Amino acid sequence: MSKTAVATVSAPAAIGPYSQAIRSGNLIFTAGQIALDPATGQVVAGGIAEQTTRVLENLKAIVEAAGSSLAKTVKATVFLKDFNDFAAMNAVYGAYLAPAGIAAPARSTVEVSRLPKDVLVEIELVAEL
Repeated sequence: MSKTAVATVSAPAAIGPYSQAIRSGNLIFTAGQIALDPATGQVVAGGIAEQTTRVLENLKAIVEAAGSSLAKTVKATVFLKDFNDFAAMNAVYGAYLAPAGIAAPARSTVEVSRLPKDVLVEIELVAEL
């Protein structure tokens, strides 16, 4: 099966030997996204709600650049710095990935000791085309 890199200026550029996403067959696999503003390269101000919003906007831009949408997400993995932020993250996540009439994707959520740039949340997705 072949793979094709997906890239967009509407999400933070990859800063290492990885792609924003890979398209393989009818699936899109995103890299984990953190709350970086693609225009400034800086972590957005605010708490977990603001960071989760920015992460999901970055992911939305990537899957749309690949020809898909957040509504076609089949799997998500959420990495939280503090599981006490789960409810606030989940509220924003639900608005983006499980709005009325859309089946919520499968999901794993784990607490981790540290994330890049000391952000509060990182999310990666698998979506269909």
